[in-house]
Amino acid sequence: METLKGKHIYLRALEPEDLSFLSSIENDENLWELSHTQTPYSQYILKQYLANSYQDIFEAKQLRLIISNYENKPLGMIDLFDFDFKNSRAGVGILVHQHEDRQQGYGKEALQLLIKYSFTHLNLHQLYCNISEDNDASLKLFTNQGFEKVGLKKDWVYKNKTYKNEYLLQLINS
Repeated sequence: METLKGKHIYLRALEPEDLSFLSSIENDENLWELSHTQTPYSQYILKQYLANSYQDIFEAKQLRLIISNYENKPLGMIDLFDFDFKNSRAGVGILVHQHEDRQQGYGKEALQLLIKYSFTHLNLHQLYCNISEDNDASLKLFTNQGFEKVGLKKDWVYKNKTYKNEYLLQLINS
């Protein structure tokens, strides 16, 4: 699908070959705060998840795509979650996994592709995201793509014996 192809990356469906990549992300404790995860995932559970990833967004209420370069190296993932057909909205989450792949424009290009796909193919009215107040890189990424801060959730995330605030951002399709 041309909509999901950019200049440097493309977005693709999950494949069985993504098991080790998915496992490395889902079991990285440093990333658990982003996904509100508390425990590791077994290979068995992740295999089941991959086996069921064929469900479309209307059934699963979620769409997870791999961010891949044109050498077919997976760089990260981008998600639509809490897909709400009635209210025509979905949440967005994005992760570029390796530090050396960050700040290279991959996240920006992936987000641009997903926004376009969401508004043209899924006919969504709005996208939203939740970003920790201290996550400057993600705040910059989303605000540069037109997302607006619409609220601050006080003491929303508990990590390392302290509470953190989290912003709610929205992008409304005009």
